[in-house]
Amino acid sequence: MLNPFKSPPKKSSKTKPAGNELPPISAFAPTMSSSSTKPRQPMSVERKSSLATTILMLIVAVAAGFGGGYVGARNNGYDANSAQAKQQIISNESQLVNSIAKNVGASVVSVDVSSQTTTQNIFGISQPQTEEGAGTGVILTKDGLIITNRHVVPAGTTTVSVTLSDGTKLDNVTVVGRTAESDPFDIAFLQIKDLKGKTLTPAVVGDSSKVQVGDKVVAIGNALGQFQNTVTSGIISGYGRSIEAGDQSGSSSTETLQNLFQTDAAINLGNSGGPLVNVNGEVIGINVAIADAQNIGFSIPVNDIKGLIASVEKDGKLERPYLGIRYVTLTDDYAYEYNLDVKRGAYIAPNNTAGPSILPGSPAEKAGLQEKDVITQINGTKIDENNSLVSLLGRFTVGTKVTLTVNRDGKDQKIDVTLEAAPQG
Repeated sequence: MLNPFKSPPKKSSKTKPAGNELPPISAFAPTMSSSSTKPRQPMSVERKSSLATTILMLIVAVAAGFGGGYVGARNNGYDANSAQAKQQIISNESQLVNSIAKNVGASVVSVDVSSQTTTQNIFGISQPQTEEGAGTGVILTKDGLIITNRHVVPAGTTTVSVTLSDGTKLDNVTVVGRTAESDPFDIAFLQIKDLKGKTLTPAVVGDSSKVQVGDKVVAIGNALGQFQNTVTSGIISGYGRSIEAGDQSGSSSTETLQNLFQTDAAINLGNSGGPLVNVNGEVIGINVAIADAQNIGFSIPVNDIKGLIASVEKDGKLERPYLGIRYVTLTDDYAYEYNLDVKRGAYIAPNNTAGPSILPGSPAEKAGLQEKDVITQINGTKIDENNSLVSLLGRFTVGTKVTLTVNRDGKDQKIDVTLEAAPQG
């Protein structure tokens, strides 16, 4: 089960089966599907022979160097396999995590929320009810702009307060904006109105495109909604993940999240909206969900939401750029099903019973996009397992002109589109 992890209420999720069913009409709404790995082309015999010779030479050189270093170390009384050496490695790693926690922790806040909901009693009479929740946020600017998850500050939120790393509680906090419930990015922004004389430390935002599987990462957050700045470490164990997350309360409502980092750094309820940080102390992701009892966490790559961050910092409001199409994210299976030569991209599927494939009045319609078009690139970046259409769009701001590479009737062409603000709701 996959959970966004604010506390309370707890969140859960289920894996959505692969298929070509289109979701309800929205500004973004891609079809989720399982991904497949593109097979490599076999090398020629000559290339294999040359590569084998090169590898053999490298092995000899590395072995000689390692052997000399090992003998020298042994002669000096140092054994890489000794308990002392292993202890030194552990000590160095602990110092690294400690340093990251100290430097980044000042930019992480606990978020406490009260929200108003309506419930029905046993007689079917609606009654107002106040819910308390807690999550985590990351300071973006010195004047108090904070990023968190939208499920941390749900619809109906009445009051928000944040607690700084030094224990200072700031009560005058407003919700600048939340992405729509149908948006695949679970993001919200808060603004501290009264700093009470405190000097804030903005986080350093990194480049998530440089992240690789196996990279060391640290997660910081308000675990269980009770503790400040708990710190866990692990590695990036995958990327390009797509999941569906739902509410453990039994509600049928779910949210589809795309292009996520997967990490084994322990992430707990209450860590929602907290940072995933690299070894340089840079925020490369915003923690958003966990898989129950599997020690698997998911984070939104920060590059995918840099457009949203820039929009809020510049204009003080949240505007989500969109094209206005309904599409299928192509895999080998979908390409075969739709009889397409193109294997990767965003296919604007026709005959959509849930609504028009191209939203009337949308940027896509104005630019002349058509059903059966396959969008393969945005500004030269390919749409594939690691970069969905919606994640690439999230890197731009409203009003930006982008160039789409579109395969139409088997031929590629360039189409310029000016991105507009997505409809709210």
